[in-house]
Parts: sequence; structure tokens; C-alpha cells
Amino acid sequence: QVQLVESGGGLVQAGGSLRLACAASERIFNKNVMGWYRQAPGKQRALVASVTSGGSTNYADFVKGRFTISRDNPNNTVYLQMNSLKPEDTAVYYCNEVGPPFLTWGQGTQVTVSS
Repeated sequence: QVQLVESGGGLVQAGGSLRLACAASERIFNKNVMGWYRQAPGKQRALVASVTSGGSTNYADFVKGRFTISRDNPNNTVYLQMNSLKPEDTAVYYCNEVGPPFLTWGQGTQVTVSS
């Protein structure tokens, strides 16, 4: 069973930056479209950004121009560079395939942006 492990979250002031990383336990990234999702308290999980195996990217409107997704296929890692963070970006961030179907969800990484 493939495991996804997210890291890089933390507490940051508005306007700050964080870089998230997602590592997979197996070589799965070569063919899959991978995405970063987030879930804020009381809200549904939402797709934030995605990247194809070839490096083409897509972003939700609420992060365009601020977040950058990238992937390192040989090392089975996906990154999310988050700049100009806002309090409304506060959420648990997860990576996964752009599904359905989905891989088993990891524990995510908490991002908290203070005003």
C-alpha cells in the first residue's frame, strides 16, 4: 500500500511563505497527475493545485499567482511553494492523486497563517 507523507507545514504570519513536501513510499509519480488539497475546519477538502507527469500545472483561482506546485519524479516527491500567505489559507494540506480514485490519504500537514 502506497504511503503519502506530507511535511513542511507550520505557523507563519500573513504575507509569509512555506514550502510543503509530499513523499511517496513507492515509485508512483511517473504516470499520475498529483495534487495538493486542503481542508479547513468545517469545510470540505478542496483541490488547490495539480501537476501532470510532464510538469503541466493547474491552480485553483484562490491560489493563482501565489502558490507553485512542482514534482521530482525520480525521488517520488511533490512540492507546494506557498507565498503571500493569507489567514484564509489556514488548513490541513494533503497530497494525493487527482482522483477519484485516490490513494490512501496521509495525515497531512497543518498550515496556520496568523493575521
